[in-house]
Amino acid sequence: MNSSAQPSRRIASNLLWTPQGLLRNPLVGVAADGRILSVGTCPEPDRCPGTEFYAGVLAPGLVNAHCHLELSYLLGAIPERCGFAGFAGAMSQVRERFSAEQRVQAVEAADAAMWQAGIEAVGDISNGDTAFAVKSRSRIAYHTFVEFFGLRAASAEHLLPLLRHPQTSLTPHSLYSVQDAPLRAIAARGDAPLSIHFMESPGEAALFEHRGPLWEWYAKAGFSCDFLHYGSPAERLVACVPHDRRVTLVHDCCITQRDIDIVMGHFTAPVWWCLCPRSNRYISGLEPPVELLRRNRLNICLGTDSLASNDRLSVFEEMRMFPGIPLPELLAWAAGGGAQALGMEDALGEIAPGRRCGLTVISGLDYGTLCLTPASQIHRIL
Repeated sequence: MNSSAQPSRRIASNLLWTPQGLLRNPLVGVAADGRILSVGTCPEPDRCPGTEFYAGVLAPGLVNAHCHLELSYLLGAIPERCGFAGFAGAMSQVRERFSAEQRVQAVEAADAAMWQAGIEAVGDISNGDTAFAVKSRSRIAYHTFVEFFGLRAASAEHLLPLLRHPQTSLTPHSLYSVQDAPLRAIAARGDAPLSIHFMESPGEAALFEHRGPLWEWYAKAGFSCDFLHYGSPAERLVACVPHDRRVTLVHDCCITQRDIDIVMGHFTAPVWWCLCPRSNRYISGLEPPVELLRRNRLNICLGTDSLASNDRLSVFEEMRMFPGIPLPELLAWAAGGGAQALGMEDALGEIAPGRRCGLTVISGLDYGTLCLTPASQIHRIL
């Protein structure tokens, strides 16, 4: 116990998740400002005066490593299973149907819902100013990736005003939607993590072979690509991004062992593989090859993508998409992994003295396998 401060709350449970394993009969002391003061054990919490007991597993607040908060107004606006090209086309058709007021209201509601769902931090993609005011007063910690997008844009100068907002950095959208010069310029700028949509659909690899739906779409629209000579998205990534730049690769539905070998053979800085399975199911029915990632012992984190391709921004619901994986591993992705991917690991992702990491309890487990069940729930305590 930290003797310099007395806890305003004492919180006990059956188990507590740590990166090193599960702690039985935990007792957590919390200051009035939400700072963790102590982590210990108490086999009989009913005999500890003033102790709150919650049945289940105590965990830190979760981290949504990939979100498009500003698109929250598109909830239900785009039909499910329309495919990647159909989804992209529908986005351009429905965007103008909503007023500025509707967009802000949707952002406010989505931010509040994420907090209630136990989310402590978000890696948010931004293409404009819509969501910044809400994020500035949110209880959630945001890192905003200002996203460069467009085959006809030669530089990111038009996005620089967005970087006046705190906790922002530039990132390219993907390896199929940005020409070579701006991609290289962004990759060489600063040292914040990059967050790149990667191998979300088969069309990305096919584009580099001059075939597939992206190739046909670009040809019809009159777009030219100056990067197809690299041969594949993975080969373009390692040719254009310095080896010591931290990178989060988002979606990863269509990666192969060869892609993994190319990427991991290049980078000396951490690479994070961010899975958004509910969004992938919504758009195309594809699933990320999670067992391939696990066999390679890659760094995994979780995201929700946007309400244009999901019905809620809940990392816990993303965790449900992996029913056979034990909760301790899922929390390594959803809490510790997300915090590290966003560079917030010193403050979030683990219940430890000195941190303001949030506190949740997950109940309704199968305690034999430590897996989630249909009855499992998450509840925010702090």
